[in-house]
Amino acid sequence: MKQVKIALVGMGRIGKIHFKNIQHQLAGAEIVAVADLRYDTALKEIYNGILFSENPDEVITLPEVDAILICTPTSSHAALIEKGIQSGKHIFCEKPMDLSLEKTTTLSEMAKEAGVKLMLGFNRRFDPDFMQANQSVRDGKIGDVQIVKITSRDPGPPPIEYIKHSGGLFMDMAIHDFDMARHIMGKEVAEVYSRGLNIIDHEIRKAGDIDTALTTLVFEDGTYAVIDNSRKAAYGYDQRLEIFGDKGMIKVGNNLHNQNVLFNQDGIHHALPLDFFMDRYAKSYLKEMELFIDALVNDKEMPAGGEDGLKATQIAYAAKMSVETGRPVKLSEVMINSHHAMEKTSD
Repeated sequence: MKQVKIALVGMGRIGKIHFKNIQHQLAGAEIVAVADLRYDTALKEIYNGILFSENPDEVITLPEVDAILICTPTSSHAALIEKGIQSGKHIFCEKPMDLSLEKTTTLSEMAKEAGVKLMLGFNRRFDPDFMQANQSVRDGKIGDVQIVKITSRDPGPPPIEYIKHSGGLFMDMAIHDFDMARHIMGKEVAEVYSRGLNIIDHEIRKAGDIDTALTTLVFEDGTYAVIDNSRKAAYGYDQRLEIFGDKGMIKVGNNLHNQNVLFNQDGIHHALPLDFFMDRYAKSYLKEMELFIDALVNDKEMPAGGEDGLKATQIAYAAKMSVETGRPVKLSEVMINSHHAMEKTSD
């Protein structure tokens, strides 16, 4: 079996997770180069066979590199994806590809035309419990799905400087849930209706964002997904899923700090949910990278490709437009922009 040689661009929190997973748990690949403006010099000493550079172009264009992992801030994703496509490298990129719908459309088309495999970091798809729930839906265990309910609440808001450049709650947070809803339902969204509030931090409002949202997705056959998001849950990282069908229901609860449950005269007591996304989704980060490598080695379709990234971005755009206009927004309204971008790409 061929071993995939990877260049990692960006050694922040997510980059370090992927680095450790590939180097220590995934035999099908190895990191041969790392680019980061502030890489850990201690790592350079430990992994002296890896090229460490401050220049992304240097590692992306290395002849021996088969694929690149883009784990940098969102504002740099588009340029790095484009460079990867031009260099003929397969690409894994943390979401979103870009904050511009037009640019996202263009990049998705560029990768397709160049024969470059492109995967987006929608890691929640690959959580073991969510994967089992999705498989149960595919196996028809709850019949025809009518409603999906997703709860996604962070334990606390990110820094204001991050929010200012993140694209907002729908683009940097709820986009995961939009992708999950499409993935589970196995159908496309036709209409989006969102409402948003600022009740946690006035600085978030000043930054032009909301901190609390409720979104209803109406799918092409009239079925629903209901998603609630909050930047702050006092009790921890709240990640729950419920899938309701005509023959039953599937529920996935929170991952807790431990599974001990105390029963006494004062009540029933158990641990709080985990505190942070890196802990909650540790297994899913490993699984998504395993599947990325498998798709490269065995020439398979990517499990969360460029088209998935584009469609989740379209839903995020529609959600933001819905909050701004106070009305439901048809996906066709934002897809027109995508089609215009595709026409420009093909000219």
